[in-house]
Amino acid sequence: MALFGRKNTNAPTTTVAPAVDPALAALTGEYTIDPAHSSIGFTVRHAMVTNVRGSFGEHEGTLKLDGSNPANSTASIDVKIASVDTGIADRDGHLVSGDFFDAEKFPLMTFRSTQAEQLGGDTYRVTGDLTIKDVTRPLSIDLEFNGSATDVYGNERVGFEGSTNILRSDWGLTWNAALETGGVMVSDKVKLSFDISAIKSAATQA
Repeated sequence: MALFGRKNTNAPTTTVAPAVDPALAALTGEYTIDPAHSSIGFTVRHAMVTNVRGSFGEHEGTLKLDGSNPANSTASIDVKIASVDTGIADRDGHLVSGDFFDAEKFPLMTFRSTQAEQLGGDTYRVTGDLTIKDVTRPLSIDLEFNGSATDVYGNERVGFEGSTNILRSDWGLTWNAALETGGVMVSDKVKLSFDISAIKSAATQA
């Protein structure tokens, strides 16, 4: 039995490429993010004891998906800073001021992908350059593919959702205020969240 169990080191090695899922391959094409059914939000700790949640109501972007080879996929997103909404007008006004985003001088927050990879199953990681104000730094976002469907208007849609954490000070957002009891008013750590619905362009629909 040892003869049959011994590894033949002289035997040629072959690499079998994984089969492409036809359902994923069919998703290949260019998609436009649908802002009416997508959200880009954030969560930040306030006064050390609670969370403030907000979102940006105006954004646009494109996804170029390669279902056969996810590494070839790309993403581009532009977010209008002045559209920030936390539910409190005074707070929103402070966020768009020079203390934070300085929206008048820097009206857009942008993301341009530089790499995409499949982590396993329906989970993907997109890495790219996030620009806020005049600072550009790398950012990785883990996204879960929620599926695809044809809506009632005949549009082919795909959905992704995910999140990542950043330190706002890395992008020059350093305003803060000390609390009498210790700590600061606004945490440095911010959670960004993405819930994306995108429509396949007519030129690339089957």
